[in-house]
Amino acid sequence: MKHYRYDSLRREYSKLAPRYDSRWAKYIDASVRESRRWLALATGDGVLDVGCGTGVLLASLAREMPGVRLAGIDLSCEMLEIARHRVGPNVELKEASAEALPFSDSEFDAVVSTSVFHYIREPRRALGEMHRILKPGGRVVIVDWCDDYLTCRLCNVFLQIFDPGHFRTYRSDECRELLVGAEFANVEVERYKIDWLWGMMTATAIRGQE
Repeated sequence: MKHYRYDSLRREYSKLAPRYDSRWAKYIDASVRESRRWLALATGDGVLDVGCGTGVLLASLAREMPGVRLAGIDLSCEMLEIARHRVGPNVELKEASAEALPFSDSEFDAVVSTSVFHYIREPRRALGEMHRILKPGGRVVIVDWCDDYLTCRLCNVFLQIFDPGHFRTYRSDECRELLVGAEFANVEVERYKIDWLWGMMTATAIRGQE
């Protein structure tokens, strides 16, 4: 689903796609490692990567858990093209936004999003979509920048001025409130730094049994 508010972000990543993996290798590795730590998948589970980019996380999961159904969405067709070459035909990839996930209700056991939440214009709507496509008891894992850290707050101000694709970063308590407001249960938010600049957080929650 295309939306005019993401045009600048699409343009940015269409240019960045060929060098994205090499430019952000350390950051990508840390995000993928953190996501895998919290996903807790079992054979036969289905997982959706929201903002899958070049498919690094999906490829890692495909290698380690071949019995898991994998799918991903991204706004950038250029990033998705790289992901298709990386993950092969067994992973379902679609061009879509987080606010309008092209999947049925209660379709997945887990939803993961790495380094995407600060781009999302309508976080409540996006979390509502994640909640909708999760099965009861399914897990959401969000890995993103954390505004609790001074360096991230400064980056956020800079990017809001100079990068039209950027929206905003969140404090750990704000992320928790958003998840609770989207009717997720067992919400936990852990914050940490991966180097002197990048302050990160991992938020996990489940869709309650209904």
